[in-house]
Amino acid sequence: MSHDAGVTWSGFLAFLIASFLLAMVPGVGTAMLLRQAIRGGRRGALATMAGMEVGVAVWAVAAGLGLSVLLVASEIAYQGLRIVGVGVLVWFGIKALFGRHEHTETEVTGGSGFRAGLLVNLANPKLAVFAISFLPQFVTPDAPSWVLLALAGLWVVIDTVWYLLVIAMLTRVMGWLRRAEVRTRLERFSGAVLIALGIRLALEA
Repeated sequence: MSHDAGVTWSGFLAFLIASFLLAMVPGVGTAMLLRQAIRGGRRGALATMAGMEVGVAVWAVAAGLGLSVLLVASEIAYQGLRIVGVGVLVWFGIKALFGRHEHTETEVTGGSGFRAGLLVNLANPKLAVFAISFLPQFVTPDAPSWVLLALAGLWVVIDTVWYLLVIAMLTRVMGWLRRAEVRTRLERFSGAVLIALGIRLALEA
């Protein structure tokens, strides 16, 4: 790749490495996948992942087009989205931590899993800000918009590949995860993690 294309080979390689490393950092996505896998098995986890990646794609494309800069420029818009994000995380966390944990099969439908994953990432202002600061680092200042959009699409693909690996690992221990006692404890743990992430988002400047 040349400078004229808006990205060099070294910049592209750095982007690939950074994208994989960032995908591997545990966070909201990992906690949500664990909760949904416990509740709905592999199907629930896959549906949730699909929703999450659509949310990532929305912010990535918005960053590629320069649209999400408007969110950062507007304090009211950012704070409003942050409040929504905190509410979403705490709401899911409370449901997991204090909800009824039946010892029967609780299926997460494709639709509900997709909506949960989508909502969590669309209501995440940190994801929007991160997309703005992350993607431009690997292109030249005069790079055309299609280069950023291409990197945005590749970022979504890399994120998807990682979460597919996570789901594959969860699937291998699904029988253990869905034992009544283990399931209750893990769902409460995932709920506590989601609440903690929501509180952290609320306290961050």
